[in-house]
Amino acid sequence: MIRLVVMLLVFTMVSSATRACDICGCGAGSSYIGILPEFGKKVFGIRYRNNTLLTHLGAGGIRTYLTTEERYRTADIWSGWNMGKKFRVIAYIPVSFNDKTSQGATMRKNGLGDISLQGYYQLLNTKTTISSKLLVQSLWIGGGVKLPSGNYEPADKNNSLQSANIFQLGTGSTDFSLNAMYDIRLHDVGINTALSYKINTANRHKYQYGNKLGANVQAYYKWRVKNKITIAPNAGLLYEHAATDREGKYEAGISGGSILLAAAGMETVCKRLSFGANWQPPLSQHLAGGMVKANSRMMIHISYIF
Repeated sequence: MIRLVVMLLVFTMVSSATRACDICGCGAGSSYIGILPEFGKKVFGIRYRNNTLLTHLGAGGIRTYLTTEERYRTADIWSGWNMGKKFRVIAYIPVSFNDKTSQGATMRKNGLGDISLQGYYQLLNTKTTISSKLLVQSLWIGGGVKLPSGNYEPADKNNSLQSANIFQLGTGSTDFSLNAMYDIRLHDVGINTALSYKINTANRHKYQYGNKLGANVQAYYKWRVKNKITIAPNAGLLYEHAATDREGKYEAGISGGSILLAAAGMETVCKRLSFGANWQPPLSQHLAGGMVKANSRMMIHISYIF
């Protein structure tokens, strides 16, 4: 089982993408959620994400007088419930604060994003002893649905000449996802991996964001302070890739791309509180034919476990 999961992850990380997803903005943005805190029954939290990027870049990725600076800030209210020992449900309610600046003018969009619900089944949960150290493995698989609760404005797409259609609060479509999360830990050293594939449908304006594949792997170490506080620094890689957007029968020319990011962060659990932060600088990227450039991302969160 371990070998199968590792092979799937490696294949995802190295497979060449012909064209890919919208990396920032609206409901098509990043699905990365970080390392979930351990919880017995329920967890409730708030997660804040900050993404920035440049659009309308010229040939070779150079700035022009049309270049636009865009910023996507999202506060996610999320909660998870464990139902018995095998089932887990996680819900996300995002509120977005988007703005873009070009030629001295700034446009803003604030409001509710696309609500999503995911269900998981625990396929593997083992604990064995190796050389007096405890080896723990856990594998969750499942699927989800994303609702068109965020506002989608077709006029922004139609009026944005040579621009990626990402400055939206939502996609306007009902979308689905397949997900897997695997964790292996030997005493205090562990590796956490996640795979997701998002299947997007066309909205009522006949615009369809490209299907999206995401993968991340992170290594972590847990320090325990007087059996009351757990501190877990972590580092790893994230990869995102998806198909070109479509409008009716035609492909959207300014869409697609792929990105590989590093990730470094810290997770802390103190009694019933879990909080942490994560920074994600890009290592390589090719977005919208080179007309979009993503900058470093940041995420912070706090959760209550009960």
